[in-house]
Amino acid sequence: MVELLAPAGTWQSFKAAVESGANAIYLAGKNFGARAFADNFDEEKLQEAVEYAHLRNVAIHVTVNTLIDNNELPALADYLIYLYNVGVDAIIVQDLAVAKLAQKIVPDLPLHASTQMSVNNLSSVKMLEKLNFTRVVLAREVSLKDIEYICQNTSLEIETFIHGAICVCYSGQCLMSSMIGGRSGNRGRCAQPCRLPYTLVDEHDNDLLEEFEAGQYLLSPRDMKTIDMIPELIKAGVSSFKIEGRMKKPEYVAIVVNAYRNKIDSYYDTSVTYNKEQTDKELSQIFNRDFTTAYLANRPGKNMISDRKPNNRGMLIGRVQEYDYNTHLAQIKLSDDLSIGDKIDFWVKVGGRVTTNVADIKLGKNSVSCAHKNDIVTIKLPAHVHEHDRVFKVFDINLSEKAKTYFNTSDPVRKINLQMTLQASVDQPVHLSLVDDDNISVDIASEFIAQAALKRPLTYDTVQKQMVRLGNTIYNLHQLTCSIGENVMVPMSVLNELRRQGIEALLAKRLQNFERPATVEKLNIKKDFFTHKNNHTAPTQLFVAVDTVKKVAAAVKHNCSGVIFGGDSYTGQIISNNDYNKAISLCHNNITAIYISLPRILRQNQMDYIDTLLNNIAVDNIDGIYVHTLGQLHDVQRFCQQYDMNIPIWSDFSVNIFNNISLNVVKDLDISGVVLSPELTLQQIKNITSQACLPTEVIVHGHIELMVSEYCIPGSFLGDVASGKCSRPCQNNHFYLKDRKNEHFPVITDQFCHMHILNGRELVMLSHLPDLSASGIDRLRIDGRYMDCNKLDKIVKLYKEVLAKGKYHKLFQNNNMLEEAEGSNFTRGHFFRGILSND
Repeated sequence: MVELLAPAGTWQSFKAAVESGANAIYLAGKNFGARAFADNFDEEKLQEAVEYAHLRNVAIHVTVNTLIDNNELPALADYLIYLYNVGVDAIIVQDLAVAKLAQKIVPDLPLHASTQMSVNNLSSVKMLEKLNFTRVVLAREVSLKDIEYICQNTSLEIETFIHGAICVCYSGQCLMSSMIGGRSGNRGRCAQPCRLPYTLVDEHDNDLLEEFEAGQYLLSPRDMKTIDMIPELIKAGVSSFKIEGRMKKPEYVAIVVNAYRNKIDSYYDTSVTYNKEQTDKELSQIFNRDFTTAYLANRPGKNMISDRKPNNRGMLIGRVQEYDYNTHLAQIKLSDDLSIGDKIDFWVKVGGRVTTNVADIKLGKNSVSCAHKNDIVTIKLPAHVHEHDRVFKVFDINLSEKAKTYFNTSDPVRKINLQMTLQASVDQPVHLSLVDDDNISVDIASEFIAQAALKRPLTYDTVQKQMVRLGNTIYNLHQLTCSIGENVMVPMSVLNELRRQGIEALLAKRLQNFERPATVEKLNIKKDFFTHKNNHTAPTQLFVAVDTVKKVAAAVKHNCSGVIFGGDSYTGQIISNNDYNKAISLCHNNITAIYISLPRILRQNQMDYIDTLLNNIAVDNIDGIYVHTLGQLHDVQRFCQQYDMNIPIWSDFSVNIFNNISLNVVKDLDISGVVLSPELTLQQIKNITSQACLPTEVIVHGHIELMVSEYCIPGSFLGDVASGKCSRPCQNNHFYLKDRKNEHFPVITDQFCHMHILNGRELVMLSHLPDLSASGIDRLRIDGRYMDCNKLDKIVKLYKEVLAKGKYHKLFQNNNMLEEAEGSNFTRGHFFRGILSND
């Protein structure tokens, strides 16, 4: 049976998840989890949670899915040992360093690849097989067809999200929160800038969606709801269904888990009742931003976006028929139930929202506790509304009370059936055998020797009265069998003690199923992973990333060390094989290294792009290839093996290399060099490069990509993507997202129709080049894809000169010249301000 995996950010949510039907829970400790703003579990509470879950055959998966700084590695090692020793069933991982450490320290602890690893194709899954992962959480962008294909071609367990909030960007690839406010999603502190208002404008600041009556929340996805697709997902071979929501209330967890539990059970057992109408109503009521199945069936375009409201919209329950401005009384015709204690939200035509807690309901002249569909009720409001305004119920008191039955009681809701057999004969110890539904059994014998009864012999009813008293244990007495000799006397205290001992022994035996071998001794992090000393003496090289042949010419004009050509086309035009070959020739003619870049995102049906490209360009004449994912690495290495070639492969910034252990991992995968994470500070970079086992590169100039998404705003609202054929408005205009502070973020659509949102401020590190070149970094990159040729020409020339002359360059003798060269609307990225820590 497929696993139902539920979220828990608090103890109440954890209990709600277990008691409402989850097979497994994912949660976080106080550190290293990607939801740092949830309450999460300290060590004592986590140990309690593990025991609580294991007694009920529920697994615990702990999120250790943030990027790890070098200084945090010793604490991480201690934490992994702790998790192993308390018996967690798996850890969910983003950083390759966590996987490496876990395999060394606690090799019996299963590894799950987090959705933060952006796995969306079989090749990436195959690489994770090599890295000894046991499960992969696929990106939410993967289609049902591709899920089935992946499941059929891997031995790993495949986990997919089925309900809850969606990231508009590929998870693990978003820098928007960190670049804007220093709170990184990769470090567990996403500020959710996707839920803020934006306007799509052109280069003249015209609102391009005004006539379409689009809302302002252009990056705010609807919530995922796949309950009607559960049979198809089960048939596809998915091992685990994941519900999002570690920041959600326990009521939400209880209702959602219970709904999917019933749906899953009804698939496997037709006798299980599943009420679709009631379930859909409850899922909508407990929380929704409207619903979507994301990319499972198609590319939904704007139909995936909740552009008018970024938070819970509740359920439509009626409209205002009349409103009295003097008394503030509103008459509402109901289309659904309303009760005292509910909370309702009026969508006012002019003036936003009016919200009130329902304290009094008038039906005619009478006060009532509840009213029903088609009733016309009167309610007093705190502010003005208008006739025909829609009324939404955003909190349902009755549904909340139902949800609380799963976590507001000391007694277990989910009980395990138990069979008991008691044997009692004169002059013999009393025997009690217990067997539960999981076929776990124990036999207990009393020290007491049964005696002949003088007055009241033992009867079945007497035994049952004592054995049924199981209190708040997880057990329910399902069947009692007694074999009682003639005229036997056994005191009630003996029966009670037998029952108590039997239950204790049974519980202990249940926990034994989760025991593991003892851990090995803790590693010495520095000794085992930081043995390499970088004696870097070669001059720092300057590489330039471009996407057109004309820009290649501009880059090589001033003797840059190398060009990174191709990948994502910021023009939206296909980069042809002829373009690649021209770029290769240009670089060779100018004695400049040429590296080929692959696109940042390749879906399953796009993975043949790699073989097609490499088979049709002068691959013998390239100096290397940059890959963005483990899957791309897999396919490039397969190509090289097939043709007996040795092409150096560099991992690009999307791989999120954040520490030296991750460097070790990719070196073992035969990577030749790495682009470090753009979220590292200069000091962190120096710490890495001082002991780097591979050459390193950092991006020092250009508009940093903040998001990459399957969803495209221009295509969705202007090009009608949802129809299945986009008119490609990206080819005829320049687009920007304007935020509340009037910052303009360029919106780019590449040749694969992926949307790239760039930072509105250009990264400029010109004045810090001397320090950067002395820091041990091997390559500095200018990202020229968003520049025109004239600007790129000037930037490359300037950087090349400053690298050559260092602090003696004339720019450093004249502050006005330096300021003019750098401009005004720029950023230093994270080189100096960094991002918030995991703790």
